[in-house]
Amino acid sequence: MKVVVDMNKCQDHGQCVFASPDVFSMDDDGHLLYVADPDESLRDEVEEAADVCPLQAIRIEA
Repeated sequence: MKVVVDMNKCQDHGQCVFASPDVFSMDDDGHLLYVADPDESLRDEVEEAADVCPLQAIRIEA
């Protein structure tokens, strides 16, 4: 599974961090960090993170 975040759309709301803290986090400046190739076992929470993103900036590929 590959996670892609459109950083031009992302406004660092952080909803993904709550939905999938193993994949998404915020740096000290409040900007989003994420694991681009998380383990497949995390798919459900990554899909939840994509669903709750207010700007739909998260995409999951294969």
